[in-house]
Amino acid sequence: MLVGLRRGVAALAALALLGACVRVIPEAHPPPAVPLPRPAPSPPPPPTAALLGARPGPAVATLGLTPTATAPALAAFRASCPKLLARSDASGLTRNADWQAACAVAVTWPDAKADEFFAQAFETAIVGPGSSFVTGYYEPEIAGTRTHQPGFDVPVYKLPPDLVRCWPATVPPEQQVGNAPLGRIDETGQCVPYYDRAAIEAGALAGKNLELAWAADPIEFYFLQVQGSGRLRAPDGTGMRIGYAGQNGYAYTNIGAVLRDRGLIGTGPGQYPGSMQGIVRYLREHPDEGRALMDQNRSWVFFRELTGIDPNQGPVGALGVPVHPKVTVAADPAFVPLGAPVWLALDRAEASGLWVAQDTGGAIKGANRFDTFWGTGAEAAAVAGGMSGRGQALLLLPKGTLARLVGQ
Repeated sequence: MLVGLRRGVAALAALALLGACVRVIPEAHPPPAVPLPRPAPSPPPPPTAALLGARPGPAVATLGLTPTATAPALAAFRASCPKLLARSDASGLTRNADWQAACAVAVTWPDAKADEFFAQAFETAIVGPGSSFVTGYYEPEIAGTRTHQPGFDVPVYKLPPDLVRCWPATVPPEQQVGNAPLGRIDETGQCVPYYDRAAIEAGALAGKNLELAWAADPIEFYFLQVQGSGRLRAPDGTGMRIGYAGQNGYAYTNIGAVLRDRGLIGTGPGQYPGSMQGIVRYLREHPDEGRALMDQNRSWVFFRELTGIDPNQGPVGALGVPVHPKVTVAADPAFVPLGAPVWLALDRAEASGLWVAQDTGGAIKGANRFDTFWGTGAEAAAVAGGMSGRGQALLLLPKGTLARLVGQ
């Protein structure tokens, strides 16, 4: 190291002497300076619970858990464990090894002492401010058939093969970071956005053999798309269960919020309730305006048939296990480890208590944003459609998780 340093000093001294003997003649017309291209800025890291920050909450034993109320959550957690131990946690809060002890104990833990299990195995964490907003979802059952029949004219499309991820020509290469957006390759070989809701309803996918089934009511099918899964019931009593297969790449637009911005949601004269039932009433009473309103949600959901599922169980959620009424919540996996228990204390008593994050949703984004699952049928639709709760949320993480995060 010292020898190299000495050689470097000697070389610098020689260059200094040489520079004293050489006269530099400037060019008569120096070339104009060409600015160097600036490198594209690195995109900021996506927000996660780890980046937002998590702090300890109250002890699980102080939450007032009872065996009866927590036994369904224990069963749901137990069913989630195989997936929980195999998948990576996008929230940055946990590692697979963090869950091993709790999952091992859950296998044989008696349901009659479920409250003790959660008190012994978990600690609570508050992500960000902890303020929570909670809605509801359900599994709709609507009139539908496998084949096109009179009165069943609303196509239920499966995932089209021309829906691909590609970069439009308007996006320069240096900005092509992360996953390319969803789109399609047009007749000229260019990447363009995929067909939106209005184009699909106008027949953009007709005649391409993509019809998985046919529904009777476009409004009922619209809300089945919002829920992401459901059941079709034919006139002969036969059924078909369909689940989310993908969507066309457009962000979800809440048409209830659009109606609210127009002053049509509220309790005054000429206004409609802000529940799903109120929105459906508006759509039926104003068919032309209603179709234009639904088209403002440019997102379109494609489906696949779900087979081999116990009819007494809910549909399969994003975690890969059946969701459970009054137990499963959909959450943003960037802020909640899928499979983790969640405690909600809300201004809606029916939605307060212990849940398990087993699903996701296109509109369920951000910290402490949850969607509670209520099952199938008219009662579930009524509760889910009117659910809007606010309060506090706690994540239940394996004991020692927060200490490990602080030590990293």
